[in-house]
Amino acid sequence: MSDKITLMSHLVAGYPTDELALTATRALVAGGAGMLEIQLPFSDPSADGPAIQEACTKVLARNYRTQDGLHFIETVHKEFPEIPIYIMSYGSLVYTPGVAAFCKKAAQAGVSGMIIPDLPFDNDEGLTQACKENGMENIPVAAPSMAPERLSKLAGAGFDHIYAALRAGITGSKTTIDSNTTAFLSAVGKGKSKVLGGFGITTGEQSKALAPFVDAVVAGSVFVRIITEHQHDAAALSRAIEAKAREIACC
Repeated sequence: MSDKITLMSHLVAGYPTDELALTATRALVAGGAGMLEIQLPFSDPSADGPAIQEACTKVLARNYRTQDGLHFIETVHKEFPEIPIYIMSYGSLVYTPGVAAFCKKAAQAGVSGMIIPDLPFDNDEGLTQACKENGMENIPVAAPSMAPERLSKLAGAGFDHIYAALRAGITGSKTTIDSNTTAFLSAVGKGKSKVLGGFGITTGEQSKALAPFVDAVVAGSVFVRIITEHQHDAAALSRAIEAKAREIACC
C-alpha cells in the first residue's frame, strides 16, 4: 500500500442531467480523482443510501436507459481517456441482455472494469470471464460480514482489485475507521489484490486514516449530495465538487 491516496469517485450517470453529470465529472478530475466509478441507475439499489437512491429514481423517471448511461460513459472516456472508468450497477442490468453482450458494449464505451455487488466472486454468471474477453476486469466486493474462510478465498482468487465495503448496511452515513476496519482491509489485501476502500467516506481525515491500508479511497454519496444541493447552479456545483475531491484526495 502507499501513503499517496488515489481517489475513486462515484457518480450516477445522467444525474441530474447528462450535462450536469459531465460538469461534475470534470470537477472530480480537476480535484484529483484518478479513477471514476459511474453507476448505471437501478430501480432498487439495495446497498445505496438515500442520496444515491433518490438520484437513481430521478434519472429513471426520465426513461433513462442502460444505453443512455453507456453513451454518457463513452463521452466521459473520450474527454478523459487516461482516467479508468468502472461501471457500478446490479446484476439484472448485466444479466438481462446477456453478460457477454453487456460486457462487449461496456468495453466499446471505454470501460475498464465492472463492480456488480450482487454477483458473488465465485458465482458471477460468467462476468469475470466476459470481462477478460473484452479487455476489462471484474472487481468483486468484500464485506466485513464475510466468514474468514470465504474472505481468505476471495483474497487469494487472483483479482487485480477488490472493492472493500468498510462496513455493513447502506452507504452514505459516515464510516468510522478503527482497528476492526484496518484488520479487515489487511485480510482483503493478503492475496496481493489492490484494495479499493469505500462506504461512507466523506472527509480528508478518513482518507488519511485509510491511506496505509488501501490503494484507492472510494467516495460517492458525498458527491451526489453536493450535486443535489447545487443542481441549479452549475458553477457552484463545479466549485464544491472540486473542493471536496481535493479534500478527500488530500495526499
